[in-house]
Amino acid sequence: MSPNSPPALIVSATHSGAGKTTITRALLAALKARGLIVQPFKIGPDFIDPMYHTKVVGRPSVNLDVWMMGEEGIRDVYARWTADVDVAVIEGMGALYDGADGGNSGSAAHLAAILGVPVLVVVDVWGMTRTTGAIMDGMDGFDPAVQISGFVLNRIGSSYHRDLIEKAIGGTRWRKVVATIEADRALEVPERHLGLLTTWENSSSSDNSGIDRIARQIDIDRVFSEQLGPLHRPPASPHINRSNGAHLRLALAQDAAFCFYYEENLAALAAAGFDIIEFSPAAGEALPPSVDAVYFGGGYPESFAPELAANKGLADQLRQFAESGMPIYGECGGLIYLGRTLRTFDGMEHKMSGVLPIDFVMDPGHLSIRYAELTTCTHSLLGPEGTVVRGQEFHQSRVAASSIQANFFTAKTSDGQKFTDGYQYNNVTASYTHIYFGGTNTTIADNFFESAALLQHRL
Repeated sequence: MSPNSPPALIVSATHSGAGKTTITRALLAALKARGLIVQPFKIGPDFIDPMYHTKVVGRPSVNLDVWMMGEEGIRDVYARWTADVDVAVIEGMGALYDGADGGNSGSAAHLAAILGVPVLVVVDVWGMTRTTGAIMDGMDGFDPAVQISGFVLNRIGSSYHRDLIEKAIGGTRWRKVVATIEADRALEVPERHLGLLTTWENSSSSDNSGIDRIARQIDIDRVFSEQLGPLHRPPASPHINRSNGAHLRLALAQDAAFCFYYEENLAALAAAGFDIIEFSPAAGEALPPSVDAVYFGGGYPESFAPELAANKGLADQLRQFAESGMPIYGECGGLIYLGRTLRTFDGMEHKMSGVLPIDFVMDPGHLSIRYAELTTCTHSLLGPEGTVVRGQEFHQSRVAASSIQANFFTAKTSDGQKFTDGYQYNNVTASYTHIYFGGTNTTIADNFFESAALLQHRL
């Protein structure tokens, strides 16, 4: 970690579902309650956990993903987003030592080594006593390069259970325990297909009473091994403005149906010169006035298909603007909405915008989770032919029928499998892949802006 970096901690765990997100939110709440400026991060490509971080601290949570950013990109993003904060908290992905393809790459342990940040390990102790000590020893000694700052014992059954564990593991190990949290189902975030409910749909996501109760049990100075306080650092922007004073308006679909965006992407687009104007397709809203480009991110259009089908005015606008050459970009859920129809899990078919002649179907037997490196086969709003980007897919739908070919890019997954995918029509670009164009890859955002600027010049 750089000498100028603020105090920081990675929250990881013994396995998925051990309580990382709950403990991370509680730690964020404890730090905020002290009056500190806190920067949250999430390891990996997940979109939903960062929403819950932001609900607690009111500051965007930023993804750190080795596949999409590379090690230098991780350091760059981390340094920029922590330049004006007092402390940083990084939530891990999965178990501490588990990375891509069963190795270390992209794991919380890998990020700890890249950034030089210590790790707080959450251990789910439900139904165990002495074995807790064995797990602690294993986590602590598996990789000497990983600094374990302490352990949180989660899902304690009772005070009696806690006392049994303390006695069973011995005083030396117990001194490494920084908090014990009793089991409470009310703290669990509801789930749906493909993950947790988003904060857009979880009505209790703004209720931090349970999280605050846990936060009061955490001695944050002990967790960070130092007395934390405001650093009084000057304000800083995560991206330097590159627009030379030019500004265009980008309509960003932002609601419960479309809410999957990488914070670095949005920051890069703003730095390129876009004024980002949010609107809600699911609420029946039309495009904001005088926009120059449109961005539909991923999300859950299948959960709001009737509402989207009813928004005929927006569909008419999008088809008209697509024919005029306006840059329109969609990924995953955005791709589906730019299509013609969507058949949902219940078998009902709903009209989408009809910009692209593609029919989609939700299919519980078709789960696609993969990283991919994409090379574009033609000029587009992303850049010239041969533009290379990285991203990830995470969806449970497929194309049922299409009148255009999915040949916008050639691709290779992180394990070497090759495929073609993506669609290009006029200045509309869409695919299932959530691409990353933040960090040092700001040329993608610049190209998107230039595509919109060229249209304005022609008009």
